[in-house]
Amino acid sequence: MNAGDGNAKRLKVLILQHEEPTPPGHVTEWLEAHGAEVDTWRIDVEERDIDPRDYDLIVSLGSEFAAFDDTKPFVVREVDLLRDAVGDDVPVLGLCFGGQILARALGGEGFRVEQGEIGWLPVRSSDPDLIPEGPWFQWHFDSFSVPPGASVIADTDVGPQAFVAGRSLGLQFHPEVTTQIMDDWVRVYRHELDGDGVDPDALLEETNRIARESRARAMQLFERFLHEVAGIDAPHEADVGEQVG
Repeated sequence: MNAGDGNAKRLKVLILQHEEPTPPGHVTEWLEAHGAEVDTWRIDVEERDIDPRDYDLIVSLGSEFAAFDDTKPFVVREVDLLRDAVGDDVPVLGLCFGGQILARALGGEGFRVEQGEIGWLPVRSSDPDLIPEGPWFQWHFDSFSVPPGASVIADTDVGPQAFVAGRSLGLQFHPEVTTQIMDDWVRVYRHELDGDGVDPDALLEETNRIARESRARAMQLFERFLHEVAGIDAPHEADVGEQVG
């Protein structure tokens, strides 16, 4: 489904989900607008034989686990899957853990950072059409080295926030976050907020206050990624362009 090929078949997408509280959020709305056929795989609890060439795009979501923790069997399986996908020229969009494990699959390394990032934070971007400067939602205690041949297009003082490698894009932040997801994360992962001194009520208030603009930024990012990085010309069942504004 390369851009300009005139192929009208539905976009087929594999979503890799790692826990119940980390759903696709805005990614679902974006893919629905394109009439995509979506296959969601709970890779943490289900073993499957996957050929990445069966898909036009793979999206890897967040996780409470570390992308360098090989004691979790799904981590090793996912590294192998994403490495195969990129080798077969199947684009990957990695979100937070997904960005870290994409970097690992391409030759980068993951590691714990001294100071994590939690909250709605700005990023420095060299390509604001693709990665607006935010704020973007961050919730991570790990980072990664940029894989060989990849281009960093956004960062913070903590580390890289976005990189492009061929037709794939790895992110350190969470563009998929909705108000419902944030409600669930505050409830399920409250211990991490307490440990980092983050006020959950203030976090929820800010999430609700900027929900409209953060959604618009996410849709802009997804669309630019699809067309400019992945090079996919997907048919629309809704006018995503008007949604982005």
